[in-house]
Amino acid sequence: MHVALLDWIVVIVSVVICFVPALFFARRAGQSVSEFFASGQNAPWWLVGVSMVATTFSADTPNLVTDIVRDKGGVAGNWVWWAFVLTGMATVFFYARMWRRSGVLTDLEFYEIRYSGPAASAVRGFRAIYLGLFFNCVIMATVNLAAAKIASVVLGWPRLQTLLVCGVLNILFAATSGLWGVLVIDLIQFGIAMSGSFALAYFALKQPEVGGLHGLMEKLQVQAPAMLNLVPDFSNWQLAVTIFIIPIAVQWWSVWYPGAEPGGGSYIAQRMLASKSERDALAGTLFFNFAHYVLRPWPWILVALSSLIVFPRLDMITQAFPNLDPSLLGHDIAYPAMMKFLPVGWLGLMIAGLLAAYVSTMITHLNWGTSYLVHDFYQRFLKPGAEERHYVLVGRVTTVLLMIVAGLFTLFIETAKEGFGLLLQVGAGTGLIYLLRWFWWRINAWTEINAMIGSFLVSAVLFGLQKTGHGLAEPWPLLVTVAATSVVWVVTAFATQPTDRAKLIAFVKLVRPPGAGWRDVRREAGVTASADSLPLALLGWVVGCVGVWSGLFCAGSFLYGRIGTGSLLLAVFGVCAAVLLRLVPRLWSGKR
Repeated sequence: MHVALLDWIVVIVSVVICFVPALFFARRAGQSVSEFFASGQNAPWWLVGVSMVATTFSADTPNLVTDIVRDKGGVAGNWVWWAFVLTGMATVFFYARMWRRSGVLTDLEFYEIRYSGPAASAVRGFRAIYLGLFFNCVIMATVNLAAAKIASVVLGWPRLQTLLVCGVLNILFAATSGLWGVLVIDLIQFGIAMSGSFALAYFALKQPEVGGLHGLMEKLQVQAPAMLNLVPDFSNWQLAVTIFIIPIAVQWWSVWYPGAEPGGGSYIAQRMLASKSERDALAGTLFFNFAHYVLRPWPWILVALSSLIVFPRLDMITQAFPNLDPSLLGHDIAYPAMMKFLPVGWLGLMIAGLLAAYVSTMITHLNWGTSYLVHDFYQRFLKPGAEERHYVLVGRVTTVLLMIVAGLFTLFIETAKEGFGLLLQVGAGTGLIYLLRWFWWRINAWTEINAMIGSFLVSAVLFGLQKTGHGLAEPWPLLVTVAATSVVWVVTAFATQPTDRAKLIAFVKLVRPPGAGWRDVRREAGVTASADSLPLALLGWVVGCVGVWSGLFCAGSFLYGRIGTGSLLLAVFGVCAAVLLRLVPRLWSGKR
């Protein structure tokens, strides 16, 4: 593509605007570990919520959605991540307030207030390396891959050049600003990224081959009507099981995936812990779920559907971009290929938007991963008791090293969907532990350690078989990993010694978890009642899920021209919003 001077000016100005907060908060971030990794635990709900949304909108996200639509069952294929609404709303109503009450700096610090003995320290240290280094770098590699594909199509850059340029940019942002800067940068970058997304959708629909929104719907109704389904066609049972039944029935509670962890975790927990109050933690996470699922997906989906008309075959993308690296060719590259039709200036805005999405995700992952490696491993086990500024310096050095490792990981992943599938499978089977540990005293540190090891070993074997052409067909790898891991941790929970009673009592006094699973411990602790109401939380969870899905499909129905269905879903969305507005204040008022 021809990137004009005006496009470059737009990109450079957006980078400069985003870097101002990094410089502004640099001195504050250097004061302490709490400021660098948790913004002094004083962030308001709206900033927390927008930051969550910005972080989960990375450069690979529209590529992933495009890959799913083109190669995985059309629009309905997105149920592989739409099902995580169940997880997100559970975090809002069951877990957000308990996370904030715990008062920890990172979610890994939680282990030593919930579990006891050497095993508690072991699981904290193990997960600091496992998540902060390995798992985190795999995620960043998928984001890097998307950036490499976009740069290859738009700028003609080879993969190594993209990694070097983007690596320097990420390090400058993440190592300078700390979490306060990350939150404010996310706010700015989210606006830029969404503006670019809507612009690309608009110009994609304007292409003569597409013929506008009405033309797109007419052509797809004739050529591939199943692509427009919001729910999969159950006549194709195998596809429906893979993209709908398994995500709804199994995936949402069993899989640990950053941004959609059962019970909250990773950078979602980091944002909740950075909130200035329980209310801010809950409200920010609630806003995130609505914005994440209702606001963002349709511009990407419209571009993906338009690409089916413009580039129905992958070889047509190669013809349009003859200098494209063949190793980068896949259905996910159709999204940046559609940027070919953006006018001068708008192309710059789109590049700036994707760069903003990329940087906002990467700097969060760098800050989050560094918090694990420095606060939960280096400070906890290697050099406790040093000055705060020492840990901040180590954090900045670690940020650089993480970016280098993530760049190396990028060389081994071929598509966004492949990275997404690998992450789902590696975390499969562990999710139920993260839900139950807040409600059942019998979960202990060894259950988590053995579950992680079991999940990793099983998924590694299955992934290796798949790469050699002897793998199981979907969804069996996920189901096998979930089943094997679940057996491992359930046996471990009953075969090992429970957490020390004194530790359980201290945990109940601090967090005040609800449910019958803590009844005896609450009695010993002298805690007469939980701080939360399970019935109200359950109602909020159900209404929240219905509200998000009705909002999501309301927008889709109107875009499809189905006015009656859209109006009905809009009414459902309005009722759910009204119920939530009345329900949420009652969570603090004590009224039942």
